[in-house]
Amino acid sequence: MQPLNKGFDPVEIESLKQEIRRNEGHLYVLNEDEPQGEEFAHFFFIGQQKGKDVIYDAVLYTLRLEHSSQVYEMAEQRAIEQFPQYKPWEFELNAQGELMVPEQLDEEVEMFKAEIMMELEEEEAVKVREHVELDTTFEYGIGLEACLNVEEITPSLIDKFIRDFNQGSLKLDDTLYSFQSEDEDEL
Repeated sequence: MQPLNKGFDPVEIESLKQEIRRNEGHLYVLNEDEPQGEEFAHFFFIGQQKGKDVIYDAVLYTLRLEHSSQVYEMAEQRAIEQFPQYKPWEFELNAQGELMVPEQLDEEVEMFKAEIMMELEEEEAVKVREHVELDTTFEYGIGLEACLNVEEITPSLIDKFIRDFNQGSLKLDDTLYSFQSEDEDEL
């Protein structure tokens, strides 16, 4: 027997609705168990499925972050192929939400990855577009992952996204984009 998905439970939904009402007029509450940032937000909101209220467990992030992630993953894969002894490290955050880097990073491998990432960006080898993905088999409500071509994820942008999504008026840009990393020395 499959466990009940609490994201469809009317008591759980009502509890979230009350929490949202206390959230300074916003249409969501942040998932406090997950890190948040200028380019990324993890939050819960109430939407509909088949005419019934349901909780959406949503992640919203920028197109630039999606691009950077894909470039990094490609460089990491090439590093694994080039250096069979290399073991990728998992991203972990400390209690303050800061990225924890292993004490011993192989400088040669890291330089190789940086070069590959620069090449991929210069060649515009990675192209990304806005998208929304739903996971109706998610463990809590419906999982929603959305990527938008914006500079940052703000509370007002999250509210607009939820309104447009719930009204069925969300318009996604299907243009393919490629980005260049900003060189910190040039800033």
